[in-house]
Amino acid sequence: MGHSQADKARSRERILNEAATQIRDKGLDALSIGGLMQQVKLTHGGFYGHFASRSDLIAAALEQALIAGEASAHAARDPDKPVSINALVRSYLSRTHRDQPKLGCAIGALISDVGRADAQCRAVMEPHIESFIAKVAETLGDDDDSNAIVAVSAMVGALAISRVLTDPKRSDVILRTVRERIIAMASDE
Repeated sequence: MGHSQADKARSRERILNEAATQIRDKGLDALSIGGLMQQVKLTHGGFYGHFASRSDLIAAALEQALIAGEASAHAARDPDKPVSINALVRSYLSRTHRDQPKLGCAIGALISDVGRADAQCRAVMEPHIESFIAKVAETLGDDDDSNAIVAVSAMVGALAISRVLTDPKRSDVILRTVRERIIAMASDE
């Protein structure tokens, strides 16, 4: 790879990392090409050397955000211990996760935005949702993924609702209640 190709690849990676952080923090519609390029210290016109359109950038940034969220969750786990449903749910439905959307699960941060987005964005998120359901099913030890579907839906929904509520105590109640119900459901198995 020549020097200019290496520079171009590094610039693209900087653009994607910054875009992924911005969309996790503020949503898909808040991403401004001009602001993004200014943030990474590149020209607005240079954007089109990396992406064909804003839609292509959004899809690529969404993929980057989803991968980063999964990596963050993986890094927070003890590699010497198997993942338990209890630990997974407690981590996902925590105050820390609620209060740091730009560092946590991109599914939880962007589910509503992607639900209203184009087919390209939905196609990017879909396998990550399926992977999350499969991971929860594996953690539950279920061959049938119906409990995992309920658990993932409840976790993502509770996280989203907890971020909307302005009363921190009520937000904590939402997290705690759903956390306790999922853990109880898993122990009933």
